[in-house]
Amino acid sequence: MAYIADLELWLAQLAALLRQFPTKDIRFAALIPSPVISGLLGGLLFVFALLGSVEKPIRYSIPHPKLPEETTILEHPNIKSPESTAIQCYAPATGQFLGLVNPSTPAGLDRAIAQAASAQEKWAQTSFAERRKVLRSMLRHILDNQEQICKVSSLDSGKTMIDAQLGEIMVTTEKLQWTIKHGEKALRPSKRPTNLLLSYKKGTVHYEPLGVVAALVSWNYPFHNMLGPIISSIFAGNGVIVKVSEQTCWSASYYTNIAKGALIAHGHDPSLIQTVVCWPQTAGHLTSHPAISHVTFIGSRPVCHHVAASAARSLTPVVAELGGKDAAMVLDSARRDLPRIADTLLRGTFQASGQNCIGIERIIATPKVYDDLVEMLEPRVSALRMGVDKDVGAMVSDASFTRLEALVADAVKAGARLLAGGKRYIHADHPQGFYFTPTLLADVTPDMAVANEECFGPIMTLMRAPSSHAADVLALANAPHFGLGASVYGSDSDPELRAIVRGVRAGGVAVNDFAVFYAIQLPFGGVGGSGYGRFAGEEGLRGLCNIKSVCEDRFGALGIRTAIPGPVRYPVASQERGWRFTKGVVGVGYGLTLVDKFWAVVDILRNM
Repeated sequence: MAYIADLELWLAQLAALLRQFPTKDIRFAALIPSPVISGLLGGLLFVFALLGSVEKPIRYSIPHPKLPEETTILEHPNIKSPESTAIQCYAPATGQFLGLVNPSTPAGLDRAIAQAASAQEKWAQTSFAERRKVLRSMLRHILDNQEQICKVSSLDSGKTMIDAQLGEIMVTTEKLQWTIKHGEKALRPSKRPTNLLLSYKKGTVHYEPLGVVAALVSWNYPFHNMLGPIISSIFAGNGVIVKVSEQTCWSASYYTNIAKGALIAHGHDPSLIQTVVCWPQTAGHLTSHPAISHVTFIGSRPVCHHVAASAARSLTPVVAELGGKDAAMVLDSARRDLPRIADTLLRGTFQASGQNCIGIERIIATPKVYDDLVEMLEPRVSALRMGVDKDVGAMVSDASFTRLEALVADAVKAGARLLAGGKRYIHADHPQGFYFTPTLLADVTPDMAVANEECFGPIMTLMRAPSSHAADVLALANAPHFGLGASVYGSDSDPELRAIVRGVRAGGVAVNDFAVFYAIQLPFGGVGGSGYGRFAGEEGLRGLCNIKSVCEDRFGALGIRTAIPGPVRYPVASQERGWRFTKGVVGVGYGLTLVDKFWAVVDILRNM
C-alpha cells in the first residue's frame, strides 16, 4: 500500500535527522532516554504518514503571468485608458504598466455561465472524497508556489510580501485545510427529531448543490478573495463564476489556473470554475441572470444596493460583506499587556495599507491606558516606512486620497491631534506609485466624520472612553452604522470585558487578539451597514446549498404509515365531530399535563 512506502521514507528521514540532532545541547534530553525520544518521534511520523497518504495530492504546474517585454511607467496610472476599451492594468506601487485585459460582454457572461452549468451536472455527482482530493492538490500547489503567488499579488495590488503572506496565503490555506477536514461533516445529511404524533416518522436535512453560484469580490486581496468562494462552492457541488475587480484583474488568469489546474489533475472538467471581469454597467447581467442560484458580494455599501436590486429581479439570494468600522477596545485591565497590544494594533491597522475589511478603524481606550497607548504608538507610527520592500505598501489607487485627507483635516479642525501623517506620499523612487502616509489621530470624538466613515486606508484613530465601564465603551463602539468585526483587550477575569463581548454589535469578536475569528473559519459576516448573511465555516458552506428537508416513514416496511382518519376524510360527514376529533389529536400531541392528554384521548374516542 502507498502508506508503507511513505512510512519507509519517513523512517529513513527520521534516522538521518536523529543522527544530526544536537541532543547534547538540550538540557531535558539527558532526562529522557534516546529510545524514548526516537519512539515518540517515530510514532508521530507514523501517524502523519498514515493520515497523509489517504488522499495523496497530485502536483501540477501552470504558467506564470507574463509582463510586457519593455518596462513602461505610466504617467497617470488608471484602469481606463484613452487609447483602448480594454482594462489597463498597472502596479500600484510603481505605476508600471502590466498589460491590457478585455472586459466580458453580456454574451461572454452567458457563455461562461453555460460552461459552468454543463460541468456542474457531472461534478454534482462526485463524492466528498473526490472533492477533497482536488482541494488537497490545490493546497499542495499553493504551498509549493506561495512565493510566486505573493509576488503576483504584491505587483497587482501594491501590498508588501508579508501582507500577501498573511492575507493571501495563510487564510487561503486555512480555508482549504478546514474544508478538507470538516467540510463533509458540515454537509452530511443530519437527522432531526420528530414529535409524539409523528414518532413513526424520521426527519433528515440534506444539503444539495444549488447549481451555478456567483461571487463578486473586491480588489484588496486578489488571490484569497477569488479562491475563497471557489473552495466553498465546488466542495458544495456547485459550479462557480467569480467576477474579479477591474483594479486587480491582471493576476486573475494566473490565480484561476491554480484552481482549474487541481480539477484537471484529477480528471475533472475545468469549466466548472469561471472567472470574469467586466465594467460596472455589465455586472448587472451576471447578478440578475436566471441561471445564477446564489450571489456572494464583497465590496462597498453603495455598490451593494445595485447588486441586491439586480439580484432581486431573478429572486437570487445574496450574501453581502460590506466592510466595517471595527473598534479595538483597550480596557484598564490590559495595562500590563500594552506593549503586546500595541504591536497588534499596528498590524491590525496598517496591514495592506489599511485596505482590510476587518482592519482596525478605531481604537477606544479607557482612561488609565489611553495616554500610555498614545505615547507608545506615536513614535512607532511616525517611523513606519513606505514601500513594498519596507513596512507599509501602496494603496490600489489614489481614488480615496482626497477623501482621506479631508477626513483628517476635518478631525483636526474639530479638535483631534494629528501626531503622524495625514496626507498622500510621493515616493522618491516611485513617484507614480500610490502611497498614503501612515497616520495617527488622537483625541478623536464620536461626532467626527473620521469616527463614523470607513477609511479603508492607513489611518489609526484613538478615542478616549469616559470610563472603564462597558456601557461607556459600547456607546462609542456601537455608534457607527457598521457591525463587521471588533476586538477587546483586557484581563480574562475582567467582568467589563465579558459585558463588551456580549454587547458589541458585530459579526465577530476577537478577545485579546485581532480578527482571529476569520483565521479559524468561523462564520464570517456583519450586521447593520456591514451587510447580511455569512460565508466561511459550516454556515457558509450550507448557505451554498439547497437545504432540503426530508420526512419519511420510520417503519414503512411494516406498513406503518399515515392514514386519514374517518372524521376528517372527504367528504366530511360532520364538521363539529371532525373538529372535536382534531382537537383531541392536538391535545394528545401538545397537552401540557397527563390530565390534558387523558381528556384529549376521550375527545378522540367520542368522535371517531
